[in-house]
Amino acid sequence: MSVAKTIGAAFALLASTGLAGCATAQGPLSQATVLAGGTIYDGSSDTPIVGDVVISGDEIVYVGPSRAAPAGARVIDASGMIVAPGFIDPHTHAQRFLEATDSEGRLNLPWMMQGVTTIFTGVDGGGTPEVAAFYDDLEARGFGTNVAAYVGFGPVRRAVLGDSGRAPDEAELDAMKALVAKGMCEGALGLSTGLYYVPQNFAQTEEVVALAREAALRGGIYDTHQRDEATYSIGVEQSVQEVLTIGREAGLPVHIAHIKVLGVDLHGTSGTIIAAINRARAEGQDVTADQYPWEASGTSLQAALLPPWSQEGGREALLARLADPSERGKIEAEMAENMRRRGGAHSLLLVAQGHEWTGRRLDDVAAQWNLDPITAAIRIIEDGDRSGKTVSFNMAEGDITAFMREPWVVTSSDGSEGHPRMYATFPQKYRKYVREAAAIDLATFINSSTGRTADMFGLTDRGHLRAGYKADVVMFDPEHYGPVATYLEPRELSEGVEALFVNGQSVILDGAPTGVAAGQALRHRPPPGTCPG
Repeated sequence: MSVAKTIGAAFALLASTGLAGCATAQGPLSQATVLAGGTIYDGSSDTPIVGDVVISGDEIVYVGPSRAAPAGARVIDASGMIVAPGFIDPHTHAQRFLEATDSEGRLNLPWMMQGVTTIFTGVDGGGTPEVAAFYDDLEARGFGTNVAAYVGFGPVRRAVLGDSGRAPDEAELDAMKALVAKGMCEGALGLSTGLYYVPQNFAQTEEVVALAREAALRGGIYDTHQRDEATYSIGVEQSVQEVLTIGREAGLPVHIAHIKVLGVDLHGTSGTIIAAINRARAEGQDVTADQYPWEASGTSLQAALLPPWSQEGGREALLARLADPSERGKIEAEMAENMRRRGGAHSLLLVAQGHEWTGRRLDDVAAQWNLDPITAAIRIIEDGDRSGKTVSFNMAEGDITAFMREPWVVTSSDGSEGHPRMYATFPQKYRKYVREAAAIDLATFINSSTGRTADMFGLTDRGHLRAGYKADVVMFDPEHYGPVATYLEPRELSEGVEALFVNGQSVILDGAPTGVAAGQALRHRPPPGTCPG
């Protein structure tokens, strides 16, 4: 369908808005864009209306019943379409696009074609302390979506301790605290950790609390891939308690990334985790989470199967341990248990590109090589961690739905290479859990992907369709909006987004990218007096 056309009717809106014949603070109404006659979900209300959304400059100037358009304005026929705030993805691994210099890469199409207008990066403890340089470079090159970033525990700890498993001394802890403070003062949202991953998982809770206080002093949050989502170490229940302890002792909101109960031992136990978080919230603690709507996680064989102690000291140390028969035996025993937790070798789909095992299950590859699955996994790991990129089928639908229905859970992709969630998370949630399973309604899907997320993270002028808010707006076809990417073909762009606006600029029209990169760096502003200068 053609969604863009120009009409020259008088604008009866002016009677109710006082905008007749004048320019707004953002631009003249004759240059406005009107999304006309769509079914509008504003990101907060459960009740949609049929009407218009008017964009002038980079702002929304009107949301309400249909009016005649101002002379010369561009009108987009939104009849039969859903019009909503642009989706916000608070947990992404978009490095390939964030570092791109080519125009196609900088558009961030995997997310834009889902209707996403803002992404968060630096998650799982991966964010650089050089936040100002990251933002400056991004804006200089141009980017398709808005971006907010964390300062990450991983680079901070590595900068001071390398891959060592020991605790820092006082001077080293002060050095790490200074790096966190630097990142916060340069606009980071907060501190992110990936306490499941080496070397971050060598840190004790007290070390993390000390760093989280630096984020708290500057109005930040604590975002975490918690220490255990299964039964790998302390168990998911104790891991959630650690998250809550860090938030209480550091004095800041806590956000649990991609919340789940992972592995066959924990299927059906989401209620226990939900109850613990609801108790903390009832006691006044600010606790939230995000979730991706897929039954399989994405990781590497190394992260999924190897015990953390075997990776201390980095890759060379790991390879040396694997070459030592006595050490290898211990590693293999723990790998076997970790594989059992995840549902066995058949539950692991190998997705790294360009290998003979690409697109095959681990048990199938092991059979071809005439090896047991553990030995086959080690062979792949020895080839390189990126060679072992894996999709792990380890979650139960009942748990996914239970988390999804909680009012403190929002949509995220955890989008990473080799998994369809990078290209298709928001359409997947809509198609599977709204239209097919009816696990949630459309208003909940939109709220948990827009307004709820913006409010949770303090994005005060985004996430809602309101006059004066930034014009991040999606229009999608409710009959055709859906995922195309699959586990075997994960790099397929989603379909059904007819129009998308980022900061008032049309980045998708008629279902196709326009080539415009309109994203902005969303710098957090620390409270006055908490940073130098």
